[in-house]
Amino acid sequence: MNIEHILVIPTSVFHQVGHFQGFCGEIDRYLEVILNPQHASYRPRPEMEQDPTFKQLIPYCVFRCNGEVFYYQRGTAQGEARLHAKRSVGVGGHVSTLDMDGELTPYLEGMKREIEEEVEIGTGWQEKCVGLINDDETEVGKVHLGIVHIFDLDNPKVRPREKSMINAGFARPSELVLQIDEFETWSQICLKYLAGLETP
Repeated sequence: MNIEHILVIPTSVFHQVGHFQGFCGEIDRYLEVILNPQHASYRPRPEMEQDPTFKQLIPYCVFRCNGEVFYYQRGTAQGEARLHAKRSVGVGGHVSTLDMDGELTPYLEGMKREIEEEVEIGTGWQEKCVGLINDDETEVGKVHLGIVHIFDLDNPKVRPREKSMINAGFARPSELVLQIDEFETWSQICLKYLAGLETP
């Protein structure tokens, strides 16, 4: 059985650049270091899920159209048991050694693959990396570092491909913030940023 190897950086490297809790908009400061092969490496996923001395790098993609963002609920078929039944505004996942053979960088190939696995986009879009998410207050968050990409869509045409993504739709961040406790932590952090409640 092949064990998946995923892209990680030592947590100590993240701390050297500057530890933060929540959302940080200083993209260039972090990406130059954390995506540098000098620091980033591929390690066995089962080990990394339990090892807070490493941070798994996760592209976290938010789809937006006319001020509304795509949201969904995670059903029980979804892989990360710690997130079941939570709502989310982000789509994405691990970058692995499987992403090394594409035309783009492994990070961008991983982001593209995760999006294609999870949703179908039926419209044009423009993408921008806007910040990072770190949450050391939850068990899932301690071993992950989110890199937030916003896809501004021409039309609100996104639909789930995975059966585990249910109750999907579009709504304004200011509306979703009113039910913030129903969302996973990363989405809570993202929504506060998108609703202008948190300065990057």
